[in-house]
Amino acid sequence: MDDATSKSFDHPYTVLGEDPSLVIPPAESRQRPTKVYFWILTSTVFLLSLAGLIVRENPNRAENSIPAAGTAIPESSQDNVRFLPVGEAEGVSAKSYPSTRGRLSFNWTAADFAWQRTSYHFQPEKNWMNDPDGPLFHLGWYHLFYQYNPDSAIWGNITWGHAVSRDMIHWLYLPLAMVPDHWYDIDGVWTGSATILPNGTIIVLYTGDTNEAVQVQNLAYPSNLSDPLLLDWVKYSDNPVITPPTGIETDEFRDPTTAWTGPNGTWYVLVGSRLNTTIGVALVYETLDFKNYTLLDHPLHTVDGTGMWECIDFYPISTNSSVGLDNSATGPEVKHVLKASLDNLKLDYYAIGTYDEGNVTWTPDDPEMDVGIGLQVDYGRYYASKTFYDQNKGRRILWGWVNETDADYDDLAKGWASVQTIPRVVTYDSLTGTNILQWPVEEIESLRLNSTEFEDVFVEAGSLVPLDIGNATQLDISVEFEIESTQALEESMLGETESQLECSVADNRTTLGPFGLAVLADESLSELTPIFFRLAKSNGSLKTLFCVDETRSSKATEVFKEIYGTVVPVLDGEKFTMRILVDHSIVESFAQAGRRVITSRVYPTEAIFDKAKLFLFNNATDLNVTAAIKIWQMNSADIHPFPLY
Repeated sequence: MDDATSKSFDHPYTVLGEDPSLVIPPAESRQRPTKVYFWILTSTVFLLSLAGLIVRENPNRAENSIPAAGTAIPESSQDNVRFLPVGEAEGVSAKSYPSTRGRLSFNWTAADFAWQRTSYHFQPEKNWMNDPDGPLFHLGWYHLFYQYNPDSAIWGNITWGHAVSRDMIHWLYLPLAMVPDHWYDIDGVWTGSATILPNGTIIVLYTGDTNEAVQVQNLAYPSNLSDPLLLDWVKYSDNPVITPPTGIETDEFRDPTTAWTGPNGTWYVLVGSRLNTTIGVALVYETLDFKNYTLLDHPLHTVDGTGMWECIDFYPISTNSSVGLDNSATGPEVKHVLKASLDNLKLDYYAIGTYDEGNVTWTPDDPEMDVGIGLQVDYGRYYASKTFYDQNKGRRILWGWVNETDADYDDLAKGWASVQTIPRVVTYDSLTGTNILQWPVEEIESLRLNSTEFEDVFVEAGSLVPLDIGNATQLDISVEFEIESTQALEESMLGETESQLECSVADNRTTLGPFGLAVLADESLSELTPIFFRLAKSNGSLKTLFCVDETRSSKATEVFKEIYGTVVPVLDGEKFTMRILVDHSIVESFAQAGRRVITSRVYPTEAIFDKAKLFLFNNATDLNVTAAIKIWQMNSADIHPFPLY
């Protein structure tokens, strides 16, 4: 076990400038690539991937072909660049961080961009990715489909990308699953969900953007269920199967959910929309054959003031077991989670409530914590999440999309944009009874390499503790903090003023915090991303804030940097616990066994390669803490094209 000792807090934080059974009609014919074409494509992609790997492993920051800050956009790139967030004009949410400049946000090099690419989070080999689509398990393989632009690193020409994995960590790229090639989806094969019927049939419902910019819902299915890779997909010949109903805007009607059954064998599916511009709504459709649908005369649920609901998710969760449930499960010990991605805010909100299967309605347990006004799935850079029931291991798995926080031109220069979070297991928090728990799938632990442990590290008020672990860019960190005795805490609390329960910069010192970890920090702390707890007095009682401060995460001043956080329940007798996954430009932080999660996207300019460091810190003025921490170096997931077969 290594030793760690406290030292004076020589580097105070300062803030940088602003900165059912189914009979399907005959398949509609669709051409597929020949084996020769696939062999050529796969070989080419493999060589490109190998070349990219060589670049990624080069720790040097040598200048090369990447244009410097201030460089004009090359004429060859002009047609691909937009200076407003893409997607909005096409009737979907904004898909990029808005840019009003035709230059890089920093003097990035190719080595910088290579370092920013993740090593164990899923992302395509190149180009743009957004929402996860139709995740499922079939014949030994996990399948992830995703919104993908095969032509550019910004949103557009949306298809369904496709990858498979045995463990949801080591992914293999496959050919595109569905492309925009019919009038009903010619402007995009947008987000959708997969339903596995009792007889094993797989049904996909997805949103298509038509040749007249109308959002419709379409049916697709595998041409060969005996194929474990599900390479060939057929679009139903009578698509679309659902069109916007009267009173719904034609460009505000999208993202069908996984279906579930009612007591009479009817299947139900939700589609997101809005009413009167301000009311978020989950519309309910019923079907017997997945080809003919009837809109119910009432929605599943609405919430005023939340605007357009997209990427709705609806699933059951057991209140007395960590075992996941199929979408059609009901019972006295089952709650239902309703989640919506709020287009106005670009945030995912959820609530726990009761589903009335007789009336096909859902009611939140706490109306003051309803969808869009209560809990977020993730309090950081995170959107368009989707769950599926993993029948392989009996668990509910959550996926989420994390986009870039740099600008379009940066993404075009590096040739890729966006990642998916590590899949998370979702369970009910029986201790609080008010929230879900999210935790990385256990398979992520297969990437753990050597570990370093520090026990009983005393971190006095106003001190900083460097943790000597070597390379600090690919980590799995588990840490527990213990504060002083209850008596000492009560004494400190007496002098604490009432405060608003809001996260602020990590250098905002108070009596009771903040304390936590600084990841992706350089030696001089000119760059760092602090992840921390802060105790705050509110209405006479002590609350705990869980926060991430990105304001000094990068010297690239025009990169979007935010302070994220929320109140997290810490029950009597519990220590303050965090788990943090660091993978180059993405950091996933889990507090109190996953009661709250914050995902960050950061782009250090100095704290990269072997200059990335890790620190414990305690910026409180009158509170000492003791930390126990275990840190694993993480291997690469080696995500690459599926080998020739």
